[in-house]
Formats: sequence, structure tokens, C-alpha cells
Amino acid sequence: MTSERASRILGRLKKTYPDAHCELDFSNPLELLIATILSAQCTDVRVNIVTKSLFKKYRKAEDYRKVAALELEKDIRTTGFYKNKAKSIQGACKILVEKYGGKVPKTLEELVELPGVGRKTANVILGNAYGIPGITCDTHMLRLSERLGFSKQKDPVKLEFELQKLIPQKDWTKASHVIIWHGRRCCYARKPECPRCPVLKLCPYEPKTKELA
Repeated sequence: MTSERASRILGRLKKTYPDAHCELDFSNPLELLIATILSAQCTDVRVNIVTKSLFKKYRKAEDYRKVAALELEKDIRTTGFYKNKAKSIQGACKILVEKYGGKVPKTLEELVELPGVGRKTANVILGNAYGIPGITCDTHMLRLSERLGFSKQKDPVKLEFELQKLIPQKDWTKASHVIIWHGRRCCYARKPECPRCPVLKLCPYEPKTKELA
């Protein structure tokens, strides 16, 4: 894969999904942090249903820190893995209050020190809350990067570093959005809808070639 070919693919995806954006509802960095932690093994649709009332109840990092764990678990129960998520949220908010005055930090290095926050979550926050370019390597990015020929790397962190070399830094966040949208709307995991794919002629995905022959 060359940068030129990757640019052509991303260009077509941008035209197909001009409004591509983070599909988690949030109005500030703290809300995005919480929503992203809740999104692990859960759909954005479900998270948005839960956070609609959650964000009215908890306004500040201190609110999450001081609430009883059982109460927070009950509030986020339907997102799954609620015990671990509640623990991560309260742990992260404890650090935010004690170290950052309740604010969400603006560097990847500081973000990944928070419980429940890896590079994927950190890049989501940086790119969408602060406008700092970041590549989000979720399951869609992993799947589509291989299918589109960007990389065969299956490790999210290593894939992120490879894509950083392939995609201009200014496009990291937008590229993440259009690839994730394409994965959710056309290039499905089980049965991608190749005949209507906007990058069909640029895609080297072998099963597609066999199915359309």
C-alpha cells in the first residue's frame, strides 16, 4: 500500500460519508471520556441511551468519584461489564480530581494513565474533544485496514503506528471516522456488501473477487 493509493481510497470514503463523525453523544471532554469507557463491548446506540440520563445526573468528575459504586453500577448496567466499567470510571475520575483539577488532560501520555483508557480511547478523546489528530484503532479499523490493503497488522497499537506513516497527520481523525462509518454501513464483518462499495475497484479483498466473479 502506498500513501497515494491510501489517499485515493480515503478520498472516496470522505465523499461517501461527508458527515462522518464520532457517534457517541457528548458535550464536553469528560462526557466523551465516560462514553468511550462505556462503549467497550457495547454499541454506541446503547451507550447514548444510557448517557442521556447519566450525564444529567453526573456533571463533574467529582460526582462520579463520590457516588457509591453500587449506584453507578446500576446506572450503567445495560452497557455490559458494568462492574469493571464503574471501577474504571471512578478510578479515572479520582485521578482527574486529584491531579488535573477535574479536567480531562490533553495529551495521550496523560490520558493512557487513567484506568480504563488505552490508546484507542485516548485518540478518540484527543481527536473529537480537543481537535488533536489521532487514529482510532477499533475492531472496524482493524478489519478494514486488512481488507483495504492498508496493513496486515492485527495488533491495534502496531497498526496505529503503521497507519500514522501512511496517512497525513492532519487526516488521522477524519480517516478514522470514514473507515469506521464504512465498516458499520457497508463493509460488515460477516458479509460485506461489496457490490455497492464506493471503493470496490480499489479494494484488494480476495473473497470479494471470488463472490463477484
